[in-house]
Amino acid sequence: MTPAPIVLVPGFWLDAWAWNEVADALRADGHDVTALTLPGLESAEADRSAISLDDHVEAICDAVRGAGAPVVLAVHSGAGLPGYVASDRVAELIARMVYVDTGPGTGALDPGFQAVEKPLPPREELAQEENLDGISEEQLDVFWRRAVPEPGGAIRDAPQFSNDARLDVPSTVICTAFTSQQYQEAR
Repeated sequence: MTPAPIVLVPGFWLDAWAWNEVADALRADGHDVTALTLPGLESAEADRSAISLDDHVEAICDAVRGAGAPVVLAVHSGAGLPGYVASDRVAELIARMVYVDTGPGTGALDPGFQAVEKPLPPREELAQEENLDGISEEQLDVFWRRAVPEPGGAIRDAPQFSNDARLDVPSTVICTAFTSQQYQEAR
């Protein structure tokens, strides 16, 4: 039996490179893997002024549609919301959702956010908001060096849902930064 294709979507400030080690390991085990860079996160110089949540959702939907078979869709951190919205649009093409340090969001991530983009905060500030345990100094250095500002529209836009089939997509939540209870409370 051929395993389902896998689509990997990184969280805030990251592009496809963040999944390199995971993608390499999965490919070595015979999986068809696509690591996705969401619109506006291609480079620090990219124009993020018109990027919306819908742009992120459609990029995920396009990757899922392009896989040729129902996929395992793995979303990380801030990609949980657009990933969940994608499961609303293409539920029949998703064999399983995997939420890594995130969960299915139902509202705007920050509806009051007004800026064009949100740069990666300084380490000390990010460490107060996020659990960075288990991430080596070398990995953190790479993260800060390669981080790209998150498009403001993707942060402030509210999702629209219309297909309850998303509720039937089998899902796994991997909690490494916080407890499962903390993720449930944050929904």
